[in-house]
Amino acid sequence: MTSKQWRSLGLALALALLASGPALAQRVIHIVVPFGPGAVQDTIARTFSNELGQQLNATVLVENRAGAGGTIGTAAVAKAAPDGNTLVLAAASHTLAGHMYSKLPYDPIKDFVGVTYLGNIGYVIAVPGNLPVSNLAEYVKLIKSKPGQFNYASAGNGSATHLGMASFLVKAGAQMQHIPMKSTGDAVNETLAGRVQGVVPAVIGVVGFKQDPRIKLLAYTGATRSRFLPELPTVAEAGVPGYKFDSWIGLLAPAATPRAEVERLNAAMQKVMADPAVQQRFANLGVEPGAMSPGEFQKLLRADWDAAGVIVRESGAKVE
Repeated sequence: MTSKQWRSLGLALALALLASGPALAQRVIHIVVPFGPGAVQDTIARTFSNELGQQLNATVLVENRAGAGGTIGTAAVAKAAPDGNTLVLAAASHTLAGHMYSKLPYDPIKDFVGVTYLGNIGYVIAVPGNLPVSNLAEYVKLIKSKPGQFNYASAGNGSATHLGMASFLVKAGAQMQHIPMKSTGDAVNETLAGRVQGVVPAVIGVVGFKQDPRIKLLAYTGATRSRFLPELPTVAEAGVPGYKFDSWIGLLAPAATPRAEVERLNAAMQKVMADPAVQQRFANLGVEPGAMSPGEFQKLLRADWDAAGVIVRESGAKVE
């Protein structure tokens, strides 16, 4: 081969490498969890992130950006490039925060688009093992006997664990002091240690403590009993009628994300959620998995926005 031919071959190879460079670069998708490690969203995100990466031929990274009841991480996603590469794993706290905080750097509905619904989670009213109560009726009687003298912990102001208890107290006609923590795990630990007298974590946060004498699970917050904790009565069954509190879980993207990209992400997650192994992992976490189109999920978000407003108004909770 002549030197001219070698030069031509080298040029062709170089051009081929340049042309293939972008294709060889793997896409990176960031799933922002607006709460700390051990929170419900954090555990769920890590349950399916690898499978989502495989479906999209991408690297999926889960990032914890905790603070201010989940609003710091959520605000970061609202301002991110609308290219489908930055998502937030949101739950009921997303819409609750919109009514709780007097000022937010984003609109929970207008600044986001629903990508995919993942499922539903319920919560549990739990108390320290050394508290002298054995059921919810006794618990209500005890805290009513000393208004404002008992404390409850939550994952932070505006979090679902905050509003779950605040709403319960309104329905029960009782008062407790709120102690905001950085995560659900911290709030549960405070209860295990007996430093607070109540917590309302998601099932995932306490299902592993069913046999632990340091904590008592008194009631389930859903409308019907949980298949994960069937022995627990609902709060309504246990003596506080009209109370129901649960949460959706889903992925949201910045509002300007192209419709085609939202559809692509939704289709990928539908395949992930159809995997029996992923379904079992969700069940192990106490999550009832589900599926919705982006349009159906967006309708759920708007309906939940209205319901969240009622819960916040009834509880009187507010964050300045």
